[in-house]
Amino acid sequence: MVLVLALVAAANADSLPIIGAGIAYEAEFSEAAGLAVDDEVRVAGVKVGKVVDVGLDGGSVRVRFKVEDTWLGDRTTAAIKIKTLLGQKYLALDPLGAAPLEDVIPRERTVAPYDVLDAFRDLSTTVRSLDTEGLARSFEVLAEALPGGPTVRGALSGLTQLSETIASRNAALSRLLANTAAVSRTLSDRDSALVRLLSDGNLVLAEVAARTQAISTLLAGARELSRQVRGMVDDNDVALRAVLGSLDQLTGMLQRNQESLATGVARLAPLIRYATNATGHGHWGDTYVCLPVVSACY
Repeated sequence: MVLVLALVAAANADSLPIIGAGIAYEAEFSEAAGLAVDDEVRVAGVKVGKVVDVGLDGGSVRVRFKVEDTWLGDRTTAAIKIKTLLGQKYLALDPLGAAPLEDVIPRERTVAPYDVLDAFRDLSTTVRSLDTEGLARSFEVLAEALPGGPTVRGALSGLTQLSETIASRNAALSRLLANTAAVSRTLSDRDSALVRLLSDGNLVLAEVAARTQAISTLLAGARELSRQVRGMVDDNDVALRAVLGSLDQLTGMLQRNQESLATGVARLAPLIRYATNATGHGHWGDTYVCLPVVSACY
């Protein structure tokens, strides 16, 4: 039983209150804003811990985190900030106060960012519901009613032209913002895959960097081998020239007598066949002798 408890404690050592990695604190936020478990906790841009739990607590979001070797004061503030363009977040702490932090960091001292995806969605909705034609007419009426001189009239005329341009491109702008929101939503949905892809790319680059010495050694060895082969060829240049010259003469002779060699091989085939038939019955050979004198063959 003691052994089982020891194994369970070793597997969950980070979660134990005394021997776990770091000191646990909590903070209340108005919303999670995409913060997740295992996200970094930073003080002045330096990683000091990680988030261990994110959950609802009534109308607030309770974030539990651990920090190591970091002092937090009783007026510490916390903010959820954007770590990457893909939407990954981290918890930023500002350790203020003279006494050590013992209570939960309240919502009054925490800040949750406005999500970029929500901003795109709200902007798309706002532009789609905007009466740009009425806005242009309002600017025109205002420009005619104000006796502010050419400067005011010029400014209002410019605003009128801007409103007319926006009105003429209203549908295109709405499609653009809707597509932008869709792209941002897709990136947010594939955030883990993109982060994994970038991490794998970093692993590949790290492996290439680790094998740089081996690649350099291989290239140096190939260069040395080339130098040795070149030196061997230079040292045996005369002998190689003689051998290559003789080989060239031999191939030339064979090429000149190619037809004779082919004829000889063709005529040699029957002789080899007859010799094989005569000697293929054991330790003796068959012979055929014709004696024309006695007009008989034995």
